[in-house]
Amino acid sequence: MVENFTAHITPFGLDRNTFVYLPDDWQSSGRRYPVVYMFDGHNLFFDSTATYGTCWGLKEYMDAHPQAIIVAPECNHEGNARLEEYSPYDFVWQEYDIKGRGKAYLDWMVQELKPLIDAKYPTLPDRENTAIGGSSMGGLMSLYGVTAYNETFSRAACLSPSVRFSFTEVKADIKKAKLAPGTRVYISWGEREGNGRHALAQYTGKALEVTNLLTARGATVYPYCQLDGRHCEADWRRQLGRCFAFLFGWR
Repeated sequence: MVENFTAHITPFGLDRNTFVYLPDDWQSSGRRYPVVYMFDGHNLFFDSTATYGTCWGLKEYMDAHPQAIIVAPECNHEGNARLEEYSPYDFVWQEYDIKGRGKAYLDWMVQELKPLIDAKYPTLPDRENTAIGGSSMGGLMSLYGVTAYNETFSRAACLSPSVRFSFTEVKADIKKAKLAPGTRVYISWGEREGNGRHALAQYTGKALEVTNLLTARGATVYPYCQLDGRHCEADWRRQLGRCFAFLFGWR
């Protein structure tokens, strides 16, 4: 089942619709569950709320693997606000100067949203059972989250992370990160995300460089190039089994 509640993002002064996936028997099972914090909640569960009309199909996947709680606020849909909200770094996109507010967002997620969820639902609140995940800019946030907030998140699903805008900063932060044992990172990119072989080579090169940097810090990393994969929810949906099998061992 998927519930909705309104979360207040204190540093932005905004209320945000938040999707929460719960196993159907969560109130009667007597179990406590791992939690995956995700981005772009409107794109995960229902086609009716997805920006481009196709979601990840995460509800169907989780119904077949009812072993976790998923918590996923919507993004800010106004103008370039999503780019600001989901970037820890300032960068230039087209002619726009994007002022990254991702660090403030993740502070809120760790310091306010997580305690609220742990109080409201039967969670396993420890680091080993807390993960973060997303795609595109949400994938960038997940990569940053698992490195900068490694004391909170032990696992990250980084699907098509938008590292190209701030690659120098991304690499610098990974190099100085202190990663605890058990850190697991899934990082993917699609064969058709860019135009032509040159673009594919760039995506592949950056993903493998991130993989090598994380591995050097002690993380276990699964790099995956999705053949014929595009930058869209329909193709990220096809990675769910592979991604969660690596992160949690679900089959």
